Order: sequence, then C-alpha cells, then structure tokens
Amino acid sequence: MGNHWERVNVIVLSWIMNSIAKNLLGGIMYASSAQAVWDDLSERFNKCDGSRTFNLHKEITTLTLGTTSVSVYYSILKDLLEEFEALVSAPGCDCEKSRDFVLYLQKSEAISVLNGVK
Repeated sequence: MGNHWERVNVIVLSWIMNSIAKNLLGGIMYASSAQAVWDDLSERFNKCDGSRTFNLHKEITTLTLGTTSVSVYYSILKDLLEEFEALVSAPGCDCEKSRDFVLYLQKSEAISVLNGVK
C-alpha cells in the first residue's frame, strides 16, 4: 500500500511542478512531499492582499469601454469583479447584514458596468 501512495505523491508533485510558473520552482524543486509543496504554495499565495484589493477596485472604477467592443469590455470587467469578490467575499450567513452586503456588491457591479460605457 505504501508503494501506491508513493506513486500518487510523485504524480501530484509532477502535476504541481508542471502547473506553476517556472520562476517558482526553485523553492519547491527538491521537495519530496506533494502535501509540503501544496502547504508552502498555499502559505505564500493564499492571502488577502490589501494592495491587490485596492488595485482591483481602482482598475474596476477606471475601466472604460473606449475603442474595445462591448463584449471585450464586459469580459475584462467580469474577470476583475470576480477576482475582487474572491478577495472581498460576502459573509457566509443569511443574516440581514449579509444580504445587504451582497446587494451592495451587485449594485457596485451594475454601476461599474454603466460607468465604463461613457
């Protein structure tokens, strides 16, 4: 049974190393455990960065249609909004404050769309 786990570990390690940017390999290249690599990457990159949240908000509020098509504009805006919502997620409860916050996010999205189509 141990041999099976070793093979699975090697497969997962290979998948991780082939999926990440090459400049990140240095810190994990000699790792022997997929779990250790996963934990390391999670620790480094699974953080809510205030500066990223600020920059996303700025990009969303300053994005305009310009000379691009509406579909391209909307796709870019949708990607930015999804990343923003992943960083600033709504509370998980079904309380009034949570519903108000979700409503606020939805209104902000609508305003962003309309604001950019000047």
